[in-house]
Amino acid sequence: MTPTPKSRWLVVGGGMMGLTLAHRLAARGQQVTVCDAAPRFGGLTSAWNLNDVVWDRFYHVTLMSDTHLRELLADIDLERELRWVETKTGFYSGGQLYSMSNTMEFLRFPPLNLIEKLRLGGTIFLASKIKNWKRLEQIPVATWLQRWSGKGTFQKIWLPLLRAKLGETYKQTSAAFIWAHISRMYKARRSGMKVEMFGYVPGGYARILERISEVLQQQDVRMLASHSVRSIRKLEDQQLEVDFGSGRVETFDNVVLTIPSPVIAEVCADLRPHESQRLTNTQYMGVVCTSLLMKKPLSPYYVTNITDDVPMTAVIEMSAIVDSEQELGGNALLYLPKYLPQDDPGLQESDEDIEERFLSTLERMYPQFSREDVLAIRTARAKYVMALPTLGYSDRLAPVVTSVPGLYALNAAHIVKGNLNVNETIELGDEKLEGEVWPDFLKRAGAVSAAVLSVV
Repeated sequence: MTPTPKSRWLVVGGGMMGLTLAHRLAARGQQVTVCDAAPRFGGLTSAWNLNDVVWDRFYHVTLMSDTHLRELLADIDLERELRWVETKTGFYSGGQLYSMSNTMEFLRFPPLNLIEKLRLGGTIFLASKIKNWKRLEQIPVATWLQRWSGKGTFQKIWLPLLRAKLGETYKQTSAAFIWAHISRMYKARRSGMKVEMFGYVPGGYARILERISEVLQQQDVRMLASHSVRSIRKLEDQQLEVDFGSGRVETFDNVVLTIPSPVIAEVCADLRPHESQRLTNTQYMGVVCTSLLMKKPLSPYYVTNITDDVPMTAVIEMSAIVDSEQELGGNALLYLPKYLPQDDPGLQESDEDIEERFLSTLERMYPQFSREDVLAIRTARAKYVMALPTLGYSDRLAPVVTSVPGLYALNAAHIVKGNLNVNETIELGDEKLEGEVWPDFLKRAGAVSAAVLSVV
């Protein structure tokens, strides 16, 4: 058996996909460096402090059906620590908070009549059975939902939820978007014995990131935080020169870019025009997400979906899942997210204005809410969170294997049959590494070896 050639790899982007790719490459005997522009690794899974509580900046949970994430956790000896909790779902509609956690509560849900409920349930069941997701990429999500759920259900439920998540960009979005969401949650309920079972690792993603960093260090992976990539250019000897700024320039044999698509186009001038255009044209949704550490919870629901016109996409109560005493100092933790297009001015709004609007909304939604119960409040932002699954999306994606030898563009925008979550990014990284990146590397390495042997 021919040994695998050793090569110098740079993984750009220290989120869960980048860290997992670095782990996989190092396990193949490669010399790996992983860098990130932020002072800490983790990307959207990074953690921060709310007073003395350390937890995720953005909300994350693990589903029983998240097999790729669970396999990674097992690989780094954390899967056995997962704790599973049965969750409840709330619905805020017409100024009222309803429980929507089981079939009976769904059948009693006042905003919909019986026919509308049957059509809504039928739509969810139909979506869970669809295998040809690519056909849905050609159908606007609003058209597909109205066809199967009817106008009444669409106006009362689907349209408010689409606007809460996507704003007016829902008009450009394909039906594959809603199929992906329904498919994941339906699969989770099957895996969770017909109930929603969500899991977490004690310590949150801070614990996961700490452990995967330890494993990478054991694998001799070099980790460079606070290292943004200014430019990448191809040298005559086929190596890739990477400029980190401040006069720091290094060369690598291979570079995998897991950063957002428009940023890849900015730093890689050697890409062909059609590649750069596809990367630049990828539309993203960003998010503003306010975290509240509170003396007590607002409700028993992990997620409260909202159909009323409010400035938040949803109310997420992490303390409905995690052990409050062990993880949160006996307090409650809430997330108030608002998804916005990447160029929306709301992403530049001050923390004070965002937080005041969110707190005022909670006062209207929850009569028992008091600002005196808020122990800490912080607001996080991210410009590039989710690539918008527009009509015909997968046909316009930039290729993973670029025209520049040894340069690979692989990020969450390549998720075409799922929605954005940690499990999907890990699955995508593994799939593309096995199917495109690694075979291309071996092909190029074989070509170089053959050339050397022909000279000898």
